[in-house]
Amino acid sequence: MRPQILFPLFAPITSLKGIGPRLGPLYKRLCGEHIVNLLWHLPVGAIDRSYSPELKYADKDRVVTLALDIVEHAPPPARKPNLPYRIVGTDGTDQVIINYFNVKGDYLGKLYPTDRKTVVSGLLERFRGGWSMSHPDFVVPLERRDEIPRCEPVYALTECISGKMLRKVAQLALDKAPDLPEWHDPSLLAREKWPTWKEALRKLHNPTADVRTQMSDVREPFLSSDICNLTSGERKRLAYDELLADQLSLAVIRRHHRASGGRALPGTGEWVAKLKQSLPFKLTQGQETAIAEISADIKAPKRMLRLLQGDVGSGKTIVALMAMLQAAESGAQAALMAPTEILAKQHYARLCQFLKSVGIEIGLLVGKGRGGERQPVLDGLASGTLKLVVGTHALLQEEVKFHDLGLAVVDEQHRFGVNQRLQLSDKGRGVDILVMTATPIPRTLTLTAYGDMDVSRLPEKPTGRQPIDTRLINMERLEEVIEGVRRQIAKGAQIYWVCPLVAELETSDLAAATERAALLAKKLNSSPLEGEVRRGGPQQSPNSEILGQASPPLPQPLPQGEGGSLVGLIHGRMSSEEKDHVMAGFVGGTIKVLVATTVIEVGVDVPNATLMIVEHAERFGLAQLHQLRGRVGRGADKSSCLLLYQHPAGEMAKARLKMLRETEDGFRIAEEDLRLRGPGELLGLRQSGAPEFRIANLALHRDLLDMAHDDAKLILNRDPELTSERGKALRILLYLFERDAAVPLLGAG
Repeated sequence: MRPQILFPLFAPITSLKGIGPRLGPLYKRLCGEHIVNLLWHLPVGAIDRSYSPELKYADKDRVVTLALDIVEHAPPPARKPNLPYRIVGTDGTDQVIINYFNVKGDYLGKLYPTDRKTVVSGLLERFRGGWSMSHPDFVVPLERRDEIPRCEPVYALTECISGKMLRKVAQLALDKAPDLPEWHDPSLLAREKWPTWKEALRKLHNPTADVRTQMSDVREPFLSSDICNLTSGERKRLAYDELLADQLSLAVIRRHHRASGGRALPGTGEWVAKLKQSLPFKLTQGQETAIAEISADIKAPKRMLRLLQGDVGSGKTIVALMAMLQAAESGAQAALMAPTEILAKQHYARLCQFLKSVGIEIGLLVGKGRGGERQPVLDGLASGTLKLVVGTHALLQEEVKFHDLGLAVVDEQHRFGVNQRLQLSDKGRGVDILVMTATPIPRTLTLTAYGDMDVSRLPEKPTGRQPIDTRLINMERLEEVIEGVRRQIAKGAQIYWVCPLVAELETSDLAAATERAALLAKKLNSSPLEGEVRRGGPQQSPNSEILGQASPPLPQPLPQGEGGSLVGLIHGRMSSEEKDHVMAGFVGGTIKVLVATTVIEVGVDVPNATLMIVEHAERFGLAQLHQLRGRVGRGADKSSCLLLYQHPAGEMAKARLKMLRETEDGFRIAEEDLRLRGPGELLGLRQSGAPEFRIANLALHRDLLDMAHDDAKLILNRDPELTSERGKALRILLYLFERDAAVPLLGAG
């Protein structure tokens, strides 16, 4: 139960004055549901308003704060309402014209009276030889000058929430912050010169202008987040708090898992040997090593907690199946949990093929399936007659009872949270856990997302996998690409076409998956290719082999898929039944072109698909593009990946696309993606249960992460149950950063 001292911080955000029923949902979407989330919503920069020169000696293009006498109001003439309303003010040394557009004069007359001094703060510019300021940010009477912040924090905002509103509620949230006991060692605080957590928050939400001395250009009005936040002692203190909470919780979970009644599952080797003998391919050295490491863990009397990390197509599934068979040989049951129904069903189909030679049945449990299909699986798991099962989150449901679950395999762990992993392991006695991921993860993120696990890596791809030819193509050549798709279909190939959006937005120029599917269906199904070739079209190009430019024209219409369509569409807003129907058509070969959002990024396996087209590739991250590219190249035929980009692409986009052309090394790509984009995008944390860091920036705070990893180990060695004074404070830290899953595992206290 959360300690009482934190109750004020975890009160609803709507309990703050100024956040009512209308604004509440907007603040929740921007920050989170609790008051503490406002504290974590730190400024992204600051505006220095301390510069108050005499106009005669002022610098142009700089934010100033001026005390003015108002000399004149000059509203626009009635016949020219588009002209600005002008107010002339002076400080005694020079005058400035203040401009307002589309604002009524009666309001401005009250705001700028001529009988008293008015203080304004805004950007001072030169216009036609004189001083000009448009729409000042602050306008107050002289006696209220202190209301203008000398250094104004700038926050990330959303619709209907202004900077002024957010600054006000952030201060209200700060007022709710209690004085918490210190959880850091005094020697660390002294060495790093860190303030208390409350003082760090206060300073970050109320930046001072003294950081300007660190700026190379003192006229720059906006202080960047790098200077205001990320490298300051205050930001480092809070980042370390967050990282320590994360590493400590993972360490507690790991210790609990290993200490809570493991058991040996030695197996007989019979079914594993049968499977190995029946495989139509030779295992790689990496697979052999991983199988040996996992087998040794399962044989040991302690609980296994291991990450199997392999690049796209590296052969993780067969390694996991070997482990599942070893558990089954020992009389226990094994479950494989996948994040989506598509992936679960694909795992099920693949494992059924492998298990034909072994003679073992495997069950499938997804969603709310029909009772007639579901009940035999539930009965088999409960009685123990069904040794192996594949499923989704459905495996976590209360009605799912295992007779003796010994091994749980979790695929794409970053799409689940720690709590879900614990839920699955609680369905058996001393359950071993094997986690699989096809997302190559740099060491930095391995510590944060999987810091409680041992790691096995599969560095090679299985024998026979050909390299994927990756090409960059300008979006202006879209028609040429579509013609190439026609030719590839005529050769019997299947194609993925990935778009970044589901539906076109008025504010976006990105292609929509729905619109692209409609266009491709029209282009590919309308008539024979003869007569459709553009006269005077492009000549042979470096991409001609991929696009099929050298192929002869087709003499008849392209073959039709199910329902007369070659094109299928799949995206995240579709129901499971709709996705399954389309995927079945693609896997079966009746659908030749699958237009999709990134829902096909992980796990989908269609060996006949040899061409991946990613539209607006400059909008995707490196790791995501690498995952998408890995959907092809799974059969014996040569495969290609076309990255369509909108010219001109930015420098960062160019760097990403260039690296993708240069290498298929997923781990190298992941390191570069972390550097360019940050951890949230790399692991998809914003759409998953994995920890999303609100304060720490792993690209800049790697040294802090290493410190936190070591500190967490030392803390638990000295105070395993966190019962000392510092231990009790650390318990509060875990609750503060919502790492609650670890606290009940501590036992005492």
